[in-house]
Amino acid sequence: MKFNLSTSTFLLALLATATLSSCDDNDSDAAPDVAATEQEHRYVRVLVSDEQDTKLTQITPFDASVTSFNTKFPLANLYTTASGRFATVLYQSQNMVEVFDTGLESHVDHVDVKGTPKWAAITANGAKPTHFKSKGTESLIFNDGDGTLSVGNDADFHTPGATFKTINAGLLPHHGAMAQFDNGNYAVTVAPTSGASPTSVRVVSSTGSLVHASTLTTGSIHGNATDGQNAVFGCFTTSANTSGSVLVVKQSGEQRLIANPADFGAFRLASVYYAKAANKFIGYVATKGAYFIDLGTDRITPIYTGNDAIQCKVDQAGSNLLILTLDGKLRVYDLATGTLRKEGQAIPATPAADTYKPVLEATERYAYIAVPTLGEVHQVKLTDFGSVTKHKVSARPVRLTVAGFESSTSH
Repeated sequence: MKFNLSTSTFLLALLATATLSSCDDNDSDAAPDVAATEQEHRYVRVLVSDEQDTKLTQITPFDASVTSFNTKFPLANLYTTASGRFATVLYQSQNMVEVFDTGLESHVDHVDVKGTPKWAAITANGAKPTHFKSKGTESLIFNDGDGTLSVGNDADFHTPGATFKTINAGLLPHHGAMAQFDNGNYAVTVAPTSGASPTSVRVVSSTGSLVHASTLTTGSIHGNATDGQNAVFGCFTTSANTSGSVLVVKQSGEQRLIANPADFGAFRLASVYYAKAANKFIGYVATKGAYFIDLGTDRITPIYTGNDAIQCKVDQAGSNLLILTLDGKLRVYDLATGTLRKEGQAIPATPAADTYKPVLEATERYAYIAVPTLGEVHQVKLTDFGSVTKHKVSARPVRLTVAGFESSTSH
């Protein structure tokens, strides 16, 4: 076939038009990823509540913008849902729960902006809502005041008049904890008498009925995490509370104890985390430091040993562990290897007697530290602790959570 000049020119123009149209259809609103830079991802959000002010503050680190929203009460506890879009706001003393919507929705390869940041419609009113867990699109709250669970789903958060569903598993009121399994059942703590420390864990269904009875009795329990197959609880080994262990409860109901290191003393790991990207459990208590909990070898081994750690947090992806100490130093550990990646001064030293000390959360690029005495959140670059952006938020910021997504790509 022969082509003349006009035909060739026409086909080239047609091809160029088709290519441009294809780009327009797929990427017209796409924002370039900032992976090549050290700027925070576009769709990360930091939420902060205040000790005294009825205010929720949202920071958008990408452009350093700060927006405030009125809350019902001060001193709200903040927890990000597993979906990353919402933050659950617990007013423990007022027996109330609200949900805040960042307006961001992840589609794995990009993020959609579904609306402006705002309060969702759903609420909960369990007695003394305290412990929070989230898996998939489900959020679960343990109500210490009546021993019930409150469960909500992302899909219902904007339904007018919606409330969290109450699950009554026949538990007495106590300072409890729970974990969600992949099969939809829950591991829940059980108290021997109302208000007493929990001394065992049972597995119940999503309606509260008994699935697996507890097979081990321990001392008081505090702190837990799950990988979906195993739930790990920090505890004292016996009611004498003279030595510590972790209680491992499998989805099948099987239970076992893993003892703390021999020289640990009369302490328990009061906080337990699961680092998803590293597929590891970490236990922490301020008086002893941070430790790996290895379910394969049934061993607990040190990451950081010291009695000066005031915050220990896994970053948003679950790749790194960050520890903040009283002297203001920040340490970053690679959870894949347990090695110290970086340490240095991040904030001023904190008096040990302070009731509300700085609180910490992190992404892969930055640590976010709320400093109550300064009314600021310090955004510390993890490759250079000397590079700090200070966000003025409220008079006494004391609670912090990171929501949104480590992505800069829109549709």
